[in-house]
Order: sequence, then structure tokens, then C-alpha cells
Amino acid sequence: MAEMQNIQWFPGHMAKTRRLIADSLKLVDAAAEIVDARIPYASRNPELARLLGAKPRLMLLNKCDMADAAANREWVAAFAREGVRALPVDCKSGAGLSAFLPAVKELLHERLETLRQKGMAGRPLRVMIVGIPNVGKSSFINRMARGNRAKVEDRPGVTRGNQWFSLPGGVDLLDTPGVLWPKFDDQSVGEKLAFTGAIRDQILDVETLAVRLLEVLTPLYNDLLAARYRVAPADAPDAYALLCEIGRKRGMLARGGEVDTERAAATLLDEFRSAKLGRITLERPLEAQQTEKKGSQ
Repeated sequence: MAEMQNIQWFPGHMAKTRRLIADSLKLVDAAAEIVDARIPYASRNPELARLLGAKPRLMLLNKCDMADAAANREWVAAFAREGVRALPVDCKSGAGLSAFLPAVKELLHERLETLRQKGMAGRPLRVMIVGIPNVGKSSFINRMARGNRAKVEDRPGVTRGNQWFSLPGGVDLLDTPGVLWPKFDDQSVGEKLAFTGAIRDQILDVETLAVRLLEVLTPLYNDLLAARYRVAPADAPDAYALLCEIGRKRGMLARGGEVDTERAAATLLDEFRSAKLGRITLERPLEAQQTEKKGSQ
């Protein structure tokens, strides 16, 4: 998708955010990285692993209720093989979040013992929350802090600067601005971020994006598309024709009876992002491993 190659981020802001995270790491005992369970590989910033270094960390697979349940299990197992515990959660509903505090204390049990031996048993554990924009960090903190204490909007880049939040269970959370790399070396990563809404639609060709989404979904979730839109994806000669058929079935017609493909595209993207199509995961661990290996060559 050519439009993805024209996206420009702001290196100065990103460099400042990287410095902010690096400077803040000395203040915390661990990090919790939040990713989108539908795209766990694409929604990770490749620089975060380098920044975090040997700092203990957890992975939170957010929006797990929108992701394929079998894929969630695969990703939990894949992270476990890397020595990282992953928790499937949904930050909006709170599903799975009850496991967070016990997981933090298990991860930092040696730190807790060290604090106890130093007579600092009451000192809260400190955890930095990291992740790319619009992945659910503020929703997570609001849920965990039991109040609307962090600004939440369904658009990228809302949080500005560091904020601390105290949890009832003896854990303090440090929020940080979302980090997104200034360019996409892998076009498919940028596309997946755009599919899920991590990139503003205003800077993309929505119709082209919807066609690409259909190209990705058709071989994986043909049955869900057929059930939702009452179409037969296999009968469409290409993804654009399928988009036209979806618009026609929904009565999205412009003057002259032509399909309003822009409206159909917006509807498809909205219904994918809100899980109205069903539970969908766009990448699996083996595929992500192969992509990562290819990118490092």
C-alpha cells in the first residue's frame, strides 16, 4: 500500500520520548508492555526491548476479547518460551486484570524480599506502563486505579508526559507517552496498525486500506465475512469487487446506482475495529518470528 510509505512521524518528539523512558527506568522495578492482542507483533515498538534491557517485564495482550481465542493461547505460550509472562486482558471491561497485581508480585518476589530485609517492606513496587499510542495504556491505568484519573480518548497520542498512579495493592504505576517509530521498515506492520486504528485514518486512503484488509481477512476469516455481510468472498474476483458487493448489500449507493465505496470502506474498518465481524487475530507467533528474522537479515 503506497500510502503507508508516505507517513512521516516527528523524530524530535520520538527521541524525546525515548529519553524520557530511558531516564524513568531507573525509577521503576519492572515494566508492563501493552500490545494489541489482534496484532501482538506489529503493535510492539522494536526499540522498547532495547530500552528495557534486563528490566523485569510483563506483556499485556489487550483487547483479548476481540482477538481469536486460540491465537491468544498461542501468543501466551510464545512469550512464555521467551521467558516473559503474558496476560490476556481487556482494559475497557476489566477482564483478566485481576491477574496483574499477583503477576507483578510473582515477577518481583526477589525485589520484595530485598526490600523486606532492608526494612522497607511497605515501599510500593513501581511498574512503568509502556506501549505504542492507542493501545490501551490509559484505559488500563484507569481500571487499575479504580477511577478516571488518566485522560482517555480513542485516538493516538493523547497522553503527554509522565504520570504516577497508586494502586490499592501496593503497586505504583508510571504512565509514559506512547512510542511509535518514525518510519515503517515493514509495510505489513504499518498496515496492521492502520487496520486497528493506531494510525489516524485522516492521513490514509481509507478505501485502499479497506481493500487491503479484505485481502488479509479473506483467506483467514472467510466465514466471518460471509456471515456478517451475506456475501460469498470466494466468488468475488478481487478484494475491490468484494468491497463493492459489501456496499451493495448494505444499500450504500450513490447517484446513478454506483456503490459508495468510501462509505463501505469506512463501515468495514469500523466493524472490524469494534469486533462486529467476530474475534480476529491478524498474525500468529510463527509468522511474526519469520517476519522478525527476515527484517534482521
